[in-house]
Amino acid sequence: MAGKKIDKELRRRIADARRMIDKLMKADGNEAETRRRVERIFERVMGYDAFVHLSRERAIRGAGETEHVDFAVQLESGPDAEPLIMLELKRVGVDLALKHLKQVTSYAIDSGCEWVLLTNSRDWRLYHVEFGQPPKSKLIEQWNLLTDDIGELADKFAFISYRQVRKGSLKKLWEKASVLSPESLLDALVSQETIRVLRRVLRKNTGVMVAPEDLVTGMKKLLNENAGIELSKIKIDFAPKRKRPRKVIKTAQGEADQEKVADFDDSGETMHPL
Repeated sequence: MAGKKIDKELRRRIADARRMIDKLMKADGNEAETRRRVERIFERVMGYDAFVHLSRERAIRGAGETEHVDFAVQLESGPDAEPLIMLELKRVGVDLALKHLKQVTSYAIDSGCEWVLLTNSRDWRLYHVEFGQPPKSKLIEQWNLLTDDIGELADKFAFISYRQVRKGSLKKLWEKASVLSPESLLDALVSQETIRVLRRVLRKNTGVMVAPEDLVTGMKKLLNENAGIELSKIKIDFAPKRKRPRKVIKTAQGEADQEKVADFDDSGETMHPL
């Protein structure tokens, strides 16, 4: 978030990293030079020990020939340590592309690793890999070291910092992304509870009570094509809500000497006072 207060030392380290990568970009540094600077960012900004937590050129044995991922980020040392993030590195002057993502995603799948990080030291993209049929990679976070606000960069780098990863930050990040996914939001948007609230608000604002089916049709017109397709996959239950229990209103102190009974429709408004 722009303007967010962060630790002075961390701010200085991110600013130093920015100057370092900006200088490398202007010099059109090669991949080896980019690699060394990315290692420094992992150490200085994210708190890793490059000799312990970054497994270089880790062997990946898949269906074909053995290949090597640029870095495997791990919490323990040794070649048998579980990789938490597979990192594909491109030199600073190369723009990140889909083919780079496909390459490192295949490494992650062969290793059973759920997280992929793609970077050229300027752009950073963090993906989560779902092992379905077929497997899918989903962009979770992205940031640019040269252009983004330093406060926002501190938050982004924290997601994959040594300290936060040890605390389970990747799991929490995926849980949040899942809750806020288009599928999850659309499912909540057309739930009976949401539709009841929307109908009530529309009736209050316009004096007209629309049918649930008409409300969903109107909502579809607000969405883009992809969201409309996803919405059509969701099963929507228009069954009316069971009426609330009859309410007894006492008009005398402590005594029901006079009773009034009211039924409520699914909008929560009194419909038939008796």
